Amino acid sequence: MPQRVDTMSAILIDIGLIALFGLQHSVMAREGFKRMLTRSIPEASERSTYVLLSGVTFIMMCLFYQPIDGYLWKVEEGIGKWLLEFGFVFGWSLSVYASFIINHFELFGLQQVYLYLTGKEARPVVFKEKQLYRFIRHPIQLGVLMGMWLTPVMSYGHLLMAVGFTVYIFIGLYFEERDLVRELGKEYQDYKERVGLMFPKRK
Repeated sequence: MPQRVDTMSAILIDIGLIALFGLQHSVMAREGFKRMLTRSIPEASERSTYVLLSGVTFIMMCLFYQPIDGYLWKVEEGIGKWLLEFGFVFGWSLSVYASFIINHFELFGLQQVYLYLTGKEARPVVFKEKQLYRFIRHPIQLGVLMGMWLTPVMSYGHLLMAVGFTVYIFIGLYFEERDLVRELGKEYQDYKERVGLMFPKRK
């Protein structure tokens, strides 16, 4: 897709969209915001509302994100192209798979609404180390980073998005892990010390 506006305008628009996406994700994930939101809506709807607004901000990015002419790299043939394409598919597949390990339907707010509508009581969330989570703490985010960076065609517009999302992910993880330590205490602190953020720790 050819560049539609001048480069500086495209960069500012794209950074603004990335910032909007990151702020919506981070602010709505904080306990203080959740308490405020659930004064107006049922608690069971909090997570699905978060996911809905995440979808809205993502659609805005799809509609208004500006292409920027030029490429950092463009691998069109050979083993390099196949390796990058494999990494791209593997990364996004890893992210989706990891979401099912920790209950995909609870993550997207569907389980909470279903239990609320059927009059069933939700079970307390119990921290467990399962499958990939025994080796790395955040395989979903690792998959997203792989999907963002492992591409045979890295345009400057894609590069800006990859950098922006990388920065956002690590900022978001800082606050998420702080909340998890506050909520789960020593259990999660011990988990942090034993298990790597995105890569296994050496024994």
